[in-house]
Amino acid sequence: MEKTITTSVIFNGMLLRVLKDEVVLENGVVTTREYVQHPGAVAVVPVTDDGKIILVEQYRYPIKQMLLEIPAGKFDKPGENPLECAKRELEEETGYRAQEYTYLGYIHTTPGFSNEVIHLYLARKLYKGTFTMDPDEDEILKVHIKDFDETVQKCINGEITDVKTIVGIMRAYFKLRGEK
Repeated sequence: MEKTITTSVIFNGMLLRVLKDEVVLENGVVTTREYVQHPGAVAVVPVTDDGKIILVEQYRYPIKQMLLEIPAGKFDKPGENPLECAKRELEEETGYRAQEYTYLGYIHTTPGFSNEVIHLYLARKLYKGTFTMDPDEDEILKVHIKDFDETVQKCINGEITDVKTIVGIMRAYFKLRGEK
């Protein structure tokens, strides 16, 4: 364990805070830790009754490329219920709702420099109602409906590189396989 001596805010943005802590290590060495505070998020693996998966494609500015991902989004307020956030994000990003959600656990995305946690859900019994996609104004999304097994292969062979998508799809794959 490391004991925090001081904490200072380096940056306080709309989404993230960057902190710098002075800490004492177990061996007595004093050092610094810089890290990003993130509000937390959810990601949803939407699987249709006929074995398809709904993905979204969007441009990710930090890496300057388009990525194929499962629908996801951050909590809007502290203490937000992850399931409610998952329902909102699925509908906003795809226009779909689900009658059934299964919690697939959570992941720490980059624990070397961030406290971000993403809760993962499998969504089934999907339906499209009279509602439509309503992404955030700074999101431009394209919805794709793909074969689930082919998407698993894309995760394995490196065509899909987004970690939340890979972990979510693999957990959903083994969950569904265990039900057969």
